Amino acid sequence: MRPYSIFYNTVICMLLVLTLAYSQKLSPLDITLDRAGVQLKGKFYITEKDGSYPTVILLHGFPGGEGDVLGIGAKLSEAGINVLTFNYSGTHHSEGEFNFDNSQKDIGTAFDFIFKSENIIKFKIDTTHIILGGYSFGGGMALTYAANHPEINEVFSIAGNDHGAAIREYKQNSQRQRMLDNIFDELQSEPEIVRFGSGGTPKELSEMNIIKSNPTYDLRYCVPLLAPKKILLIAGWDDNNVSIENIVLPLYREFQKENAQNVKIMAVQDDHSFKNSREDLAQIIIDWL
Repeated sequence: MRPYSIFYNTVICMLLVLTLAYSQKLSPLDITLDRAGVQLKGKFYITEKDGSYPTVILLHGFPGGEGDVLGIGAKLSEAGINVLTFNYSGTHHSEGEFNFDNSQKDIGTAFDFIFKSENIIKFKIDTTHIILGGYSFGGGMALTYAANHPEINEVFSIAGNDHGAAIREYKQNSQRQRMLDNIFDELQSEPEIVRFGSGGTPKELSEMNIIKSNPTYDLRYCVPLLAPKKILLIAGWDDNNVSIENIVLPLYREFQKENAQNVKIMAVQDDHSFKNSREDLAQIIIDWL
């Protein structure tokens, strides 16, 4: 073999080894959150830099997936921001049953995990800088949870659904009602994806009048509670599920009426999947932080 061939092959092998090692370092760690005996499965994207770093609790949409949320966890960890994600009760490999109230309790369990002394050390967590964020269902859940917890100062919502507005539309729009009922009927036949508890479907939520029992699921009600916080609302111009016109912009206008000083709104040219703008999403969040 010629000398330059040996050198070339050696360099290639070294690059492959380094690439493999780097990819392994960036792989998230599997974690389990314990909510009063209910085991929730999640991932922790830990930054590889030295020191202690901000940590984002990043909420899935519904029913979510078992990996990253729109690729944001990996991108933020590369930028020096830890990210914790998990599957809600009753979804995928998490135990328990899915409904709104359990999802709120799940978020509290994630905060408990973040503040355990052994996890602060293991995951290099700066406990003075914990951020809550979410996508779609998770965006609405993040804002609702933050409204009920004054200690949470920073929240971002990516196409976050206003569940109060969604339930009102469900009651008033028979076509949408039939569409959602069909979707949830199909999901009820797929227990490997989601196991519903009481109050887990739009029909039950409507019948239970859950917005009356917990007004903070209605984001416009939450505005006075959220106005003192630092908030980022992200929308997709072509999103027909959580539209700018019906959901995101009306919420932003309510913040303006409340004279909120630290609320920012951003939009990208994409639909609800954000499949063409995920790097942009991550950069928007990094810049905001």
